[in-house]
Amino acid sequence: MRIYRLQNSLVALFFFAVVIIYCTGPIVIVAANSADVRQFSQQHERHGFKNNVLVNNLVNHQNKIKQNNEQGEKSRFKGEAPISQETRYSPTWASIDSRPIPQWYDEAKIGIFLHWGVFSVPSYVGAWFWYYWKGPNPRQDVVDFMKKNYRPDFTYADFASMFTAEFYNPDHWADIFKASGAQYVVLTTKHHEGFCNWPTNHSFNWNAMDVGPKRDLVGDLAVAVRKQGLRFGTYHSLFEWFHPLYLQDVANNFTTQDFVIAKTMPELYELVNTYKPDIVWSDGCAGPDYYWNSTEFLAWLYNDSPVKDYVVTNDRWCSDCLCKHGGYFTCDDHYNPKTLQARKFEDPTTVDKKAWEFRRDLQLSDVHTMEDITTLIAQVVSCGGNLLINVGPTKEGIIVPIFEERLRQMGQWLSVNGEAIYASKPWTYQNDTITPDV
Repeated sequence: MRIYRLQNSLVALFFFAVVIIYCTGPIVIVAANSADVRQFSQQHERHGFKNNVLVNNLVNHQNKIKQNNEQGEKSRFKGEAPISQETRYSPTWASIDSRPIPQWYDEAKIGIFLHWGVFSVPSYVGAWFWYYWKGPNPRQDVVDFMKKNYRPDFTYADFASMFTAEFYNPDHWADIFKASGAQYVVLTTKHHEGFCNWPTNHSFNWNAMDVGPKRDLVGDLAVAVRKQGLRFGTYHSLFEWFHPLYLQDVANNFTTQDFVIAKTMPELYELVNTYKPDIVWSDGCAGPDYYWNSTEFLAWLYNDSPVKDYVVTNDRWCSDCLCKHGGYFTCDDHYNPKTLQARKFEDPTTVDKKAWEFRRDLQLSDVHTMEDITTLIAQVVSCGGNLLINVGPTKEGIIVPIFEERLRQMGQWLSVNGEAIYASKPWTYQNDTITPDV
């Protein structure tokens, strides 16, 4: 029986070879390597077979793949366009929401989030320290903390001069982020406290050039991370807790826009035109979309800004926008749906389980283990999302060793398992119904 099968196989092989010889000439094995394929095509052209459609199509296909890869590398390192600009977007949510997510972001999967500002000086309870202290419903533990540790007439603005950043080395930060396996970095340019980490023209004496660090924290990091081949994003809070113009607009039930016109929008345009961010990460969106002029800004961002071809945005553009409008969805902090999502999403989460900024009373048990982080990566990416993992630098500009260790451990894991993460697509099923958390 085996001899009979072998004879049949040989006959079939011989018949196939005769057909190939009759149709195309000498038998040639088409290699997967594009150089070999091109040489094969050139040989056939010399023999008069210039219309070999199969081979030419294969060459064209592999050339196209090569061009796409080259274009992707160019767009990653130089910010060139992966999105066609044949479509112009109107300032409506229907139009804004129709813009596809740039491919680079979908394939990146992992980003680094940095919460850094004046709140890094008290470094206690969280980035909302000022609001917890002086907001409409003060937290007693924060009030007691201030009474115990600071003079009676101490104000939040007094913290700014203590935000020194004397050990801030953006190149060292960028080295950590590169080693982490992350593909993009998002820095808080302005949190809800209103302090700007760049030398803005729209916040006199409440920015990092005029007080505290006396340097451009945003620009220095943008240069450093891009030297490492990473994308750079800017977090920006639309509102400010205690800005008098915003409070007046709120009192007027958002029928006036003095804060938006004088502060928020000028800052956003300045950030985009100055630093050309790959991501505009909006937050602090309390108020309706017509108050913030969100769709007008996004239409400009997508149509006419210097980053129109590759910029990515999120969904925090108005009170009613989360999980509904904008670019990718974040929905809420620590958003991990654990089910396949119809629209691209991002899980902004923290290495410190309790806070976004650095806390001086951080305990080892407060820090996510590497097993926690790999679980998050698997859960989020398998459902079609990106993981934006946050660490808080100190007021001196240091990423503390335990945070650095976690990021470098994540990079070691991704160096082995990255092929299953980067540029991956969700599978039909995301969960093992028998084994929990798998």
